[in-house]
Amino acid sequence: MKKRGAGAGRQLDALWLALALTCSLGYLFKSHCAPGGWQNAEQYTTGCYSDVVPFWHVREVKAGKIPYLETRMEYPVLTGAQIWVEGAVTRAVFGRHANDQRFLLIVTLANALLAALILRMLMRAGVERRRLWAWAAAPPLVLYLGHNWDMAAATLALAALLFARSGRLVPAAATAALGAAAKLFPALALPLIGLQALFGRGGWRERLVRAATVTAAAIAAWTVVNLPIALLAPDNWSEFYRFSQERQGTAGATWEVLANSGLWFTWTEQRNLYAASLFLGGFALIVRLGWRQHRDHMWVLFTPVLAWFLLTNKVYSPQFDLWLYPALLLTAPRLLPVALFVAGDVAAYFAEFWWFAGLEGAWPAATPTHIALAAAFRGAAMLWIIGDCVLRRAPSWVENPRKT
Repeated sequence: MKKRGAGAGRQLDALWLALALTCSLGYLFKSHCAPGGWQNAEQYTTGCYSDVVPFWHVREVKAGKIPYLETRMEYPVLTGAQIWVEGAVTRAVFGRHANDQRFLLIVTLANALLAALILRMLMRAGVERRRLWAWAAAPPLVLYLGHNWDMAAATLALAALLFARSGRLVPAAATAALGAAAKLFPALALPLIGLQALFGRGGWRERLVRAATVTAAAIAAWTVVNLPIALLAPDNWSEFYRFSQERQGTAGATWEVLANSGLWFTWTEQRNLYAASLFLGGFALIVRLGWRQHRDHMWVLFTPVLAWFLLTNKVYSPQFDLWLYPALLLTAPRLLPVALFVAGDVAAYFAEFWWFAGLEGAWPAATPTHIALAAAFRGAAMLWIIGDCVLRRAPSWVENPRKT
């Protein structure tokens, strides 16, 4: 018994060490560009582009401006707050030596702590060791740990799923709503949590009260975070929602791939309509087909719903794959399509940034055809994942949480 305990301890230590090395690689991947400004399109040719670097100057993080109240911010409120806090830490730690590279360090450290929290949550959920290693050595962490501020929402989304897994639907809904106050996608879990509340155990009266309570918890959590800023700076607060509505799309999104391939060109207003219609229709179909298999744990359908949202949405920035990856490790029935998804993610990342490099006359350069091929490969893996997650049984730690 002691030997088994010692062996398990060494395996856990190896996992944490692997995660630390992966996060270090994530920082080096983004920070290797020349300090003081990108040169010769190196942010695209080497993949070291990060939203963090321009935000130091463009969103006046350097000056300590408060997001929404004193400067523009195109992200939801919790992400704006995170950016402001990390900027304050950067200035406090480095003083007059604070700059965009050191801001990148602080942001990456914060995201690394969130990555560690995700690993801890997966461990406590009883997830098999292969999947723990798939997170500790995750290529998406290398690509995106220092790219943006997606880790907070991904962490809150996973926490919401685990609350739902244990039957604690009120904190699940509140946590998903807080995630939506960081990045919008955790809100996709709310209808599923509501369905679980409405069609769970008990009589109709009990279930209606439970569903109403879950709904109220979500509304209250989101409102508490958003209402003060919405009242004090309504224009800046709403910029994220206006920007999401008005932007045309990104190179790796299905609609842009179709347009650049000459298959189907659409204007922004059409994409808004078609994307919403396709997503809602697909959402209903996923719930309908998954009902018999997953009625007792509807929250597990968050994974295929999110994958379908990414495929139908007009915006598919490369870092969005980090949204899906933790949920895949928790809920995907098989790992092979997940591995193919990760391979497609890496290919799509470099195809898109090398396309930007080509626009600036740099090399390596990619074309819209390369982006289309990478996006198609990734999309095929995602469709496989959707089918698996809807029609196959979920992993044992999902269906029998008390046994893990």
